[in-house]
Amino acid sequence: MSSSDKNIIHESDIKIINIFNIKINPLRRSDFLLLIESGIKSGRQIAQFGVNSATINEIVRNEEFRHIINNADLVHIDGMSVVWALRSFNYSVPERVATPDLADDILAMADKGKMSVFLFGAKEATLSLCRESIEKKYPNLRITGSRNGYYEPDEEESIFNQINEASPDILLLGMSSPKKELFFESYRHKIRARYILGVGGYFDILSGQIKRAPRWMQNSGLEWFFRLMQEPRRLWKRYLIGIHQFFWLVAREKFRKS
Repeated sequence: MSSSDKNIIHESDIKIINIFNIKINPLRRSDFLLLIESGIKSGRQIAQFGVNSATINEIVRNEEFRHIINNADLVHIDGMSVVWALRSFNYSVPERVATPDLADDILAMADKGKMSVFLFGAKEATLSLCRESIEKKYPNLRITGSRNGYYEPDEEESIFNQINEASPDILLLGMSSPKKELFFESYRHKIRARYILGVGGYFDILSGQIKRAPRWMQNSGLEWFFRLMQEPRRLWKRYLIGIHQFFWLVAREKFRKS
């Protein structure tokens, strides 16, 4: 086996955990990147979304959302509470894969490979700042288009056409869940982008409008508290009520499996 072969993860080797009737891939960020880069080079489309306690709370109440997540090619763990929950069931989970970190790696990969990207989501002013940031940090990457995430249902098809006309290698969906997943599901068999990643609020971070928690808070599972302090009115319900809902789901699952 050559040294390059050792860096290849085959589809048959992709680990899958099924909990709460949700399919999750407990891989390292580096493993995801190998799969993504290989998929893009081979021309095989890959769609990827992340799950945290808030999205799992939503998924268990929404069968359509569950169907979309379970049909995604890759599902990463974007939340320490989910990592801890899975480990409490004795699943082997190597690390949390934070979506902003993964998205940073994707942009770096696109820059190295001179790929193209389309940005869909956030406000127009935020997208403008994102473009400036990307063009400065990743000069070899091409932004073939962008579209804000505020639209009426009857505008969806024209947005889809705009994305396909731009013909990006990578499509980043910067909207909340399940809005971004529902958009993808509506056009999944028509979108020409080779890699689609749901990035949630990443554009706010990339634009510099929202700061991420210090690394020690991320690693200790306290990033939620940092975010809550930044946007208390918008996030209090998600974190202060939602986490109790998630713990109830975990307790119920443990009882079901016992």
